[in-house]
Amino acid sequence: MVVRLARAVIGGLALLVLALMLLAAAGRVAVPPELNPFAPLDIRDTPGILTSFKVGRARSDPELCRAALDRAGLRFDPVPDQVTGEGCGFSDAGRIARLGRAVLSSPVVLSCRAALALALHERHGIGAAARDHLGSAVARIEHMGTYACRNINHAASGRRSRHATADAIDIGAFVLADGRRLTLTADWSSNDASRAAFLRAVRDAACRWFDVTLSPDYNPLHYDHFHLDVGGGRACR
Repeated sequence: MVVRLARAVIGGLALLVLALMLLAAAGRVAVPPELNPFAPLDIRDTPGILTSFKVGRARSDPELCRAALDRAGLRFDPVPDQVTGEGCGFSDAGRIARLGRAVLSSPVVLSCRAALALALHERHGIGAAARDHLGSAVARIEHMGTYACRNINHAASGRRSRHATADAIDIGAFVLADGRRLTLTADWSSNDASRAAFLRAVRDAACRWFDVTLSPDYNPLHYDHFHLDVGGGRACR
């Protein structure tokens, strides 16, 4: 009896939520943007219960993805689709040089979905970690590249890296607004607890926005950088 009642309640709630979603989508019910799954994704908004759903929609729709970047004031200059080798090339990609508060060490070409993940991480992951652990903003993110037609770990054979489709970026250092520079090489195991804590907080936060996040804890090949990618499997190491 209790089980049947619980199922009835859950089913009723599901139907109610579905009805509200349909009415919101049709514009028949005024729903606050943070509670409306069909409201446009705004990178600047504090993440909430529907953020993952909105990000998923934007990642799967290049038009929604570009609109989200534009809405946040991020310049994403489209580049022509390319095929440069077997399993290599990109589509719906663009060149980006600056995120919300931080400049990249050099402009990069990323798929829109990867640029979206990076923008969200810079806003809600990197920035928050810097404030919490270092008391400063991040002004510059130093990277080791994005697009490259190569296999995983530069192996002679095997699967292509997500770098081969412009879906990945390697990040090796951060420069703060107060001039301090933190590198994974020097600070992952730093005697300065705040520096090490910042880098681990950045790694942990990246796991929310990227499908794969690899750090020095993963293997020796990543001793000097974070590998962040979208579109592949799932890993947070």
